[in-house]
Parts: sequence; structure tokens; C-alpha cells
Amino acid sequence: FFTIQPVLSTREKQMALWRELILRYHTSLKIKTLVVHDCPLWNNAKISRSLNNDDIAQVMKDFVESGHGEWQDSKQTRCRILWRKPEQLATDIYEWAAANGYINSVCTVYELHSGEDVNGMSFQGADEELLRRALGILQDQGKCTIFKGETSSEDGIKFF
Repeated sequence: FFTIQPVLSTREKQMALWRELILRYHTSLKIKTLVVHDCPLWNNAKISRSLNNDDIAQVMKDFVESGHGEWQDSKQTRCRILWRKPEQLATDIYEWAAANGYINSVCTVYELHSGEDVNGMSFQGADEELLRRALGILQDQGKCTIFKGETSSEDGIKFF
């Protein structure tokens, strides 16, 4: 696991496992940013194994190319973790709205991000920019309209 495999088919499976590990770790702890030089996943002291810098770069390149992360800086030291891709999040939000009676009703971005009705949902506590991208997808699909509030967390969303 801590040695990048030379055989393509094996390496593809290995990269998929790294993507899953990175996502599960950051999602379960609600961590929105991976700081590359400070990520505990690269080392396992119990078995005295770790990824070297080149291998970390390869894992992160694959992670970003898969659509699960976005670099936040040009030096590629900080990566925004996309717990779910914006399209997946849009689907989750709309399914939640339909299941909880929010069709033809209004809720705020704050309620969608931190409200009592969203406990355990994939978008609870999500990065606000990612949440807004997902809402933009729904708006483009004609499934919601976003109304400006006094603050960004007070912006309203009406689902159709």
C-alpha cells in the first residue's frame, strides 16, 4: 500500500484505495482541506511504513484528477476535499428537499448547511463554496431558485 505499484492494473486499484481512504478520513472527521505535508495518512508508525514525497504527489495527482479534490494554491500544498462531487451533492440536496417537504418551500443556506433537518446528510457541514456550486447546478436544472439575503448564510433557496 505504501509503495506505488509498477503494474498499471494493480496501481489503478491502489489509487482507488487511496482515494477511498482520503475521502473516508476527511469526511468522517469533517475536515475540508488536506494539508499535504501534514496529512497523517501518509505514515503508519505501527508497521514502520510511509509514502515518500514523489508517491504522495502521485496519489494527490490521481485524487484531484478523479474530481474528489481541488488545489487551493499554485504550489499544491493544500487541497479542498470534495466530500461528494458537486453533481452528487446537488442530487443529495434535491432528494432531501423532496423527502422533507421543501418542494415549493423556502429554506436558507444556513439551514441547508447546519440545520436540524440535515443531520447525517452528505451536505451537512459541507464547504460553503461546494454547497453553492451544487445549488447552482440545481438552479441551472430549474429545480431551485436562490434569493439574496442580508448575509450569505441568509440566502434563501426555493425548491421546485
